[in-house]
Amino acid sequence: MDAQSTGGDQDRTPPPPDGSTSRRGDATGGGGTVRGGGAPPVPALDPELAAVRAGSASAEPLTAHNLASRQARDAASRPRPTAADLRADGRFEVSELRVPGPPGGPRVTLVSARPAGLAGPRPLLLYLHGGALVMGNAWSVLPTVLREWAEPLGLAVLSVEYRLAPGTRYPGALEDCWAALTWAVANADALGVDPSRLVLGGKSAGGGLAAALALLNRDRGGPSPLGQLLLSPMLDDRNDTFSAHQLSGHDVWDRASNSTAWQAALGDLHGSTELPPYAAPARATDLSGLPPAYVEVGSAELFRDEGVAYANAIWRAGGDAELHVWPGACHGFDGLAPRAALTRDARDTRTRWLRRRLAGRPAGPDARPE
Repeated sequence: MDAQSTGGDQDRTPPPPDGSTSRRGDATGGGGTVRGGGAPPVPALDPELAAVRAGSASAEPLTAHNLASRQARDAASRPRPTAADLRADGRFEVSELRVPGPPGGPRVTLVSARPAGLAGPRPLLLYLHGGALVMGNAWSVLPTVLREWAEPLGLAVLSVEYRLAPGTRYPGALEDCWAALTWAVANADALGVDPSRLVLGGKSAGGGLAAALALLNRDRGGPSPLGQLLLSPMLDDRNDTFSAHQLSGHDVWDRASNSTAWQAALGDLHGSTELPPYAAPARATDLSGLPPAYVEVGSAELFRDEGVAYANAIWRAGGDAELHVWPGACHGFDGLAPRAALTRDARDTRTRWLRRRLAGRPAGPDARPE
């Protein structure tokens, strides 16, 4: 797979609020279509994941016909803990905020959370939830984020309730995230956060949005994040990498479902050669000047090759990327098998990367020890 990057200092005039731009291109190239007879062999699942998968029912692919019912079912069944639930008997300080949204758009809801009793401005993780751009919410991800990162690292977290497709198409969700980022930096003192110790992060669709936000932030002259945490990021609307074909019908997130989600998010722009890289970061040709990236995928997931190619394009541009391809991991493996050895290894590795990034600048006298 050809991971192209032009590098160099191109004109970085901040793009207009509608997300349009002349800096368009392709970080992952294409050419992933499987040719020849027969289906390619599929990487074996990790034994612990395979055991869990064998005991669970397979979800039907997401289609244009069942999208609305799947969204309704997700909204009804996905956990949505209240602020009181998230406070966990006083372990965390949690509040819900309504902040100005993008021009012409509604206000954006943020869930602000941090370990209780910490003095001084805290590092900030701006976190974007998963759900294929069509499902999910800002609350359901927080118990895990608070337990795994906020508490051990003394982080403040802002989880963004961005608008979902197809009710809101590109660039709505991304502009919601940009509005959240700029508001957080402008109100850092009131939030009790240190804007010089900022990390953008997300998983799946949220990972793709975090990558897009890093690009948009660079080109609009925003703050300087310490890093971007991209977990199984959804980066490429073309859905045509080798792994997209190889894992079709095998991964928990299928190629047909992925196509449906991208179509819902992009509408008539889906597949267009004129699609801005902020809509699908795999299309970017210039990945220079971005914050250091942590890119994680599984060897047995559809997003494997686009994640690997994105890390490669960052390296080609002279940037910093740490890539992990977990052997035998499917999409969402850590949620599927939270106690598996592979999950524990992945969680430890993410936390170590975050700790190293946060140590890159002075953390103040109240910083927690390693």
